[in-house]
Amino acid sequence: MIEARDLTKRYGPKTAVDDVTFTVHPGRVTGFLGPNGAGKSTTMRMAVGLDRPTHGTVTVNGRPYAQHRSPLHEVGALLDAKAVHTGRSALHHLQAMAATHGIGRSRVHEVIAMTGLETVARKRVGGFSLGMGQRLGIASALLGDPHTLLLDEPVNGLDPEGVLWVRTLVRRLAAEGRTVFLSSHLMSEMAQTADHLIVVGRGRVVADAPVAQIIGDAGTATVRVRTPQAGQLMQALTRGGVSVTRSGADLLEVTGAGTETVGEAAAASGVVLHELTPVARSLEDAYMALTAGEVEYHSTASPTVPDVPVARTARTERS
Repeated sequence: MIEARDLTKRYGPKTAVDDVTFTVHPGRVTGFLGPNGAGKSTTMRMAVGLDRPTHGTVTVNGRPYAQHRSPLHEVGALLDAKAVHTGRSALHHLQAMAATHGIGRSRVHEVIAMTGLETVARKRVGGFSLGMGQRLGIASALLGDPHTLLLDEPVNGLDPEGVLWVRTLVRRLAAEGRTVFLSSHLMSEMAQTADHLIVVGRGRVVADAPVAQIIGDAGTATVRVRTPQAGQLMQALTRGGVSVTRSGADLLEVTGAGTETVGEAAAASGVVLHELTPVARSLEDAYMALTAGEVEYHSTASPTVPDVPVARTARTERS
């Protein structure tokens, strides 16, 4: 279990984490979401003692990380997969970590096999692809067979097979009763992986609830309607106080009414329907609504910048 109480971190005039309180419970996957600069990584760093809170506390399994006698057995963390000596092999890196806690070589080879690193275990980490580096980071987090896992962007750089593997792994670990706390910017993946979400913006918690509840609270459902009599149906619906947007010659987007209401209005008006489809809310929709006013860094399109080839700065995992 991870418990944060009134957790605050300031860097000079900048408040990175602002009076945050939450609990990450065992037995479920808890997702940690927020825009860049929202305080996610800082919060995770404080949880494992890499940053000291300005105010408040964060404990893991009942005590601060630094007070655990065998921290690798309590907490496994992937915060920066690049934080490895690039001249070492994956095997030597894991063996060095294991030696600090008296972990046997059999466990080292077990996590190497578990993370699919057998063929590269004796190669230098400096030559690893982004995806293989992530796998090594996950292997390091699993090394002590910990009760709690903190994983910051664990699927970054992984191919589809690797993403599925991480999803299956963390759900299995949670099913064993462990605490799993992970961040990701991939909303579709988080929707399939997490049971519960903590969403932060500008250092503050803006949502702390099950995934289904957050999606359900996102707003009014939408119904997509396709009809050759779009104008006629639009008039009939708006007279009833329903919000309708015309997104094509024969296509309407209806909010504030379900398929039954739209179908009945069409029948009463003699309108032929070619499509009547409820559009499911997505986690991305809910996340964007929650964080609309919490984004610190905004992107803007610049028409004066010409299109140029972009050099690849990181290799993704090869299949």
